[in-house]
Amino acid sequence: MRHTLALALALALALAAGQPAPVIADPAEVVAASAERGPQGWTVSVTLRHGDTGWDDYADGWRVVSDEGEVLGTRELLHPHVEEQPFTRTLPGLDLPEGRHVWVESSTNATGWSGDRLRLPVSPSR
Repeated sequence: MRHTLALALALALALAAGQPAPVIADPAEVVAASAERGPQGWTVSVTLRHGDTGWDDYADGWRVVSDEGEVLGTRELLHPHVEEQPFTRTLPGLDLPEGRHVWVESSTNATGWSGDRLRLPVSPSR
């Protein structure tokens, strides 16, 4: 909702000033995430959705962050996923706080790290 209002305001201001409508890139949405404990640590899987248009605007990564803001792992995405939406990628070997939660944040090459994030519980292993 916050992004929609900001986009509408930017468009209205540009049109009121007699300028052409700005090209506005959207943040990547974290659709889903899961964490699974294995012998080499935790593997996090994240599903992103973004209107990738090509090399000028695409989802270029996601990261796992603690409540304190410590980056626990980053998954770089090295190319656009124009024809594959939404898409899921994994990151193995993470040291996560078992029994608590972490946050997943997304990034695009046009907008950088999004302020939106998804809470991911780190369930104790069985």
